[in-house]
Amino acid sequence: MTRPVVLHVVPSLVTGGAEHMLASLVTAKRAKPYPQAVASLMTGGAYAERIRAAGVPLYELGLNLINWPIVVVRLAALIRKLSPEAIQSWLYYGDLIATLALYLSGRRRETRLYWGVRCSDISQRFSARSRLMVAACVRLSRLADAVIANSYAGRRDHQRIGYKPPAFAVILNGVDTAVFRPNRADRTRIRAELGIAETAPFVIHVGRVNPMKDHATFLQIANALPEIRFAAIGRGTEALPSSPNVMRLGVREDMPAIYAAADALISTSLFGEGFSNVIAEAMASGVPVVATDVGDAREIIGDTGLVVPPESAAAFVEALRKFMREGEEQRRNRANACRERITTRFSLERAVAEFDKLYRSDWNGRCDLFDSSPSR
Repeated sequence: MTRPVVLHVVPSLVTGGAEHMLASLVTAKRAKPYPQAVASLMTGGAYAERIRAAGVPLYELGLNLINWPIVVVRLAALIRKLSPEAIQSWLYYGDLIATLALYLSGRRRETRLYWGVRCSDISQRFSARSRLMVAACVRLSRLADAVIANSYAGRRDHQRIGYKPPAFAVILNGVDTAVFRPNRADRTRIRAELGIAETAPFVIHVGRVNPMKDHATFLQIANALPEIRFAAIGRGTEALPSSPNVMRLGVREDMPAIYAAADALISTSLFGEGFSNVIAEAMASGVPVVATDVGDAREIIGDTGLVVPPESAAAFVEALRKFMREGEEQRRNRANACRERITTRFSLERAVAEFDKLYRSDWNGRCDLFDSSPSR
């Protein structure tokens, strides 16, 4: 069995931002590929088959509500078997279980341990169980060789609550700009499918139904702008209250085409976001964004769109009306600026290169990634 350079430990492979980035990272094309493996604490998930199809070994450990000690033992045995050079854990549950398993495996001296922080504001609106996990991570963060955040806001907020790892880097998420791109044919096809005229304004909101995504404000915005067609996309959106100008599309497997059909995207998140993949994917598709000032939204959007306070439906309405008043040339320039910002600053290739530098560096307690990240 080939010894992996890195073993990724993730709670599950369900649809989500962290899981999407992990799948993109391990399946990315590389000039110099190297062995990687994935351990999913739970079984199944939307990204499991994609990872297997790419030839990346995937180990599913069968976690449920009561058997986490058994899963720690299983993971420890896997670590002994694979002897990875590094472990990259994802999300709080992954960080904690990976740490316990690595120490239990007896390989702590041989294997580097990187935690992964994927959110920002650790709000009291998180569940009690999530807050307990965060508290445990604060106490144990010194045990990791480094923590890798996917946003400057995430690093800042975790340092504020007490994270004190030996090193704390930021590797921003990356978007596959060959997949997410303007596409006239997709725009025409999706609009025809949804019954939207080619010139009719069409605004989308992408996110599972969860308090942090604030669908209530989204519906207020839609009700205030009856002349605009809206679509809510994501797990649970099909059960949102009905509204004459809102399509509730649920989970879609053709998101690149959905983005291409839109005139704007709104992100109403209240808290918790680190680096929003949704914002970056829309922009890569040439779609301008209005987003709340949460996580790294301002860092991603720059001057290509608008950033507004959370729970401010009026600010969203004003911003969308501004977009809709723009002439054809202004819209084209804004779309081009959106895509250029993502391709030059937030590409998948850049993110993959930075993770690869981390995993393949000659580790002596530091890597130049930690020295080069700007302080924000």
